Amino acid sequence: MINTVILDWAGTTVDFGCMAPVDAFYQAFKKEGIEVTNAEIRLPMGTKKHDHIMTMLKMDRIAKEWLAVHGDEPTEADIHRIYQTFEDVVFQTLDQYSDVKPGVLDVVQQLKAMNISIGSTTGYTNEMMEIVAKVAAEQGYEPDYIATPDMTQGVGRPAPYMIFRILEHFGTLSVKNAVKIGDTISDIEEGKNAGLFSIGLIEGSSLAGYSFEEYQQLSEVERQELYDKVRKEYLDAGADVVIETLAELPQLIVTLNQENN
Repeated sequence: MINTVILDWAGTTVDFGCMAPVDAFYQAFKKEGIEVTNAEIRLPMGTKKHDHIMTMLKMDRIAKEWLAVHGDEPTEADIHRIYQTFEDVVFQTLDQYSDVKPGVLDVVQQLKAMNISIGSTTGYTNEMMEIVAKVAAEQGYEPDYIATPDMTQGVGRPAPYMIFRILEHFGTLSVKNAVKIGDTISDIEEGKNAGLFSIGLIEGSSLAGYSFEEYQQLSEVERQELYDKVRKEYLDAGADVVIETLAELPQLIVTLNQENN
């Protein structure tokens, strides 16, 4: 039986479209004289932020532009400087990007009624999560346990260690008793590396890449094309199931429990 649900934060439960890190990464690279695109920013989304920067710097176009602007390969000092700018921007704006997504509170209430423990993993640090969790709690969302890369010797997704910390905390006896839900490819990889049934979420996800306002303006045809595209990306990454909204999660768990009995 599923008794543990592990949710991501930005793009999954708060911050529709995962906008906070996108803005911060954009500004951090711009300060270095490098214009990066939303697609480039979102590709490593969900990983530890330091690792995210390193991945972006290795992207072919960004690597060439960095060389043209700076005349040399990026060093660890460069990565640290970009991260510091990212962190500065995030701490200035994170509370503005921590609103709980529509429908999340209802889903959490349903899960609690099913005696399910709710854990969360994130690419944010402990300090960042203090801001996000405080705003979310004020709106009624408080997971039972939060794991960050700071709690796993600095190792974030796609490694499974944050998930293992959560399972240990709850005393979850088997990975078969837990599911992971997230809005990025790294979420899916994290879940699969931990041996969990892993679920991709479409609406409001980083993978979809739209703010709430932009999403509302999509036509039905555009929305369906987006769903088809994002669903394929999740499945190609190894997702067991893809759901359009978090509201589908409680019934999915009921179905999984029935199938496993």
